[in-house]
Amino acid sequence: MTKTDKKSFNQSLAEWKLFIYNRTTGEFLGRTAKSWGLILLFYLVFYGFLAALFSFTVWAMLQTLNDEVPKYRDQIPSPGLMVFPKPVSALDFSFSLSDLESYQGYIDDLKKFLKPYGLEEQKNLTDCTSGTFFEQKGPEYTACQFPLALLEACSGVDDPTFGYQEGKPCILVKMNRIIGLKPQGEPRIDCIAKSESTAFLSTYPSNGTIDLKYFPYYGKKLHGSYLQPLVAVQVSFGSDGDVKEVMVECKIDGSPNLKTQNDRDKFLGRVAFKITMHA
Repeated sequence: MTKTDKKSFNQSLAEWKLFIYNRTTGEFLGRTAKSWGLILLFYLVFYGFLAALFSFTVWAMLQTLNDEVPKYRDQIPSPGLMVFPKPVSALDFSFSLSDLESYQGYIDDLKKFLKPYGLEEQKNLTDCTSGTFFEQKGPEYTACQFPLALLEACSGVDDPTFGYQEGKPCILVKMNRIIGLKPQGEPRIDCIAKSESTAFLSTYPSNGTIDLKYFPYYGKKLHGSYLQPLVAVQVSFGSDGDVKEVMVECKIDGSPNLKTQNDRDKFLGRVAFKITMHA
């Protein structure tokens, strides 16, 4: 047969059948049973070795980790600040004094957030000594009580609307948790009005003080009952205008090892939010 001659369909079909299974040599797809067995054995051993190597590498890495405390914590030198209730838009609280629905969501969010701080929920916590670190060696870790009475007008006890119904809204501020953090000095959260406004700010506890007894924190797994100390900011507006607004900035102060200035993170240790109240 020359190169220009074309194979017939029957010839091509016969060659394919012969390739798939050759009865004379016993080959299947061009390989004998022994050849197939050897190549399958090779890949079984090869991929089995890779799987074992990968498993060993993961196991060895896990041996270097602590199940209770993160190994690398050097990227978070100081805590940030968070506010509650959760604003509808980015750190912008807006409501109408005459419309209950406009601030009901804020009230519900505050009640939900403060539920773990109730008397019943805190009955098994420790009444710690103020002004000193509450250090523990385990294996059992307990947490210090945080009485809601410290938040005074913003506790929700005497005023279940947290001041929103009277036009004196409350915002709760807290520091993010950092395992092992021990603030120096007398840490507090200082809040000021940034914009030109007649609004007056009140902070609870007095001066935004954060007691040292709430430190250190030992991690979510060991310290599951831990309650973060809170600072409440209550805004009282003047009587001028139908629309009243104020820009508030809160920052950590009074502790040398808690930073609020960072070139890469301008919000380190501070938070700013806006409150707009319509008539």
